[in-house]
Amino acid sequence: MSYLRSEEYSTEITDQLKEAFESVLDLVGEDKDREGLIKTPERAGKAMQFLTQGYTQNAEEVLQSAMFKEDYSEMVIVKDIELYSLCEHHILPFFGKAHIAYIPNGYIVGLSKLPRVVDIYARRLQVQERLTDQILQSIDKTLRPLGVAVVIEARHMCMMMRGVQKQNSVTTTSAFTGEFQRVETRNEFLNLIGFKLH
Repeated sequence: MSYLRSEEYSTEITDQLKEAFESVLDLVGEDKDREGLIKTPERAGKAMQFLTQGYTQNAEEVLQSAMFKEDYSEMVIVKDIELYSLCEHHILPFFGKAHIAYIPNGYIVGLSKLPRVVDIYARRLQVQERLTDQILQSIDKTLRPLGVAVVIEARHMCMMMRGVQKQNSVTTTSAFTGEFQRVETRNEFLNLIGFKLH
């Protein structure tokens, strides 16, 4: 199986989003025809397609494209994976980092595929809790490892720019399967990523 990574934009969708963003500019009291805003609706339409391209991508296919038989059965960790997503409640950004570990059970996966899985699910309208679980479930379902662990730390603009306006709050979510449900294995993972859950 293979997957395509594309930054091409649908003309039809771009045109529809352009009209929508023109309406937004009108509704907030801006002049969509002034010089600085003339191309903004089109740019915003393309940006929205880019930021939600995860809907057209398949995480399992990405993982399957780089699975290799290997007898290695110790923990594999990719940490500090940058992520950028949009909160589904306000369509405002949240951003941070993901830490992923798995214990192989006959197969390993190309290391770059784990950050790609993060991107596929992050580039959708999301909540951090679901994002954490979707990353974990796709790895667990495809690789069938002895265990998977995912920890995400993120800052949410819906809490920083509006609402409670708390600038230093960080939201942490975690999910564990298999061997990582054992306290000793989970603690080893958390120690290796330099993180403590409270």
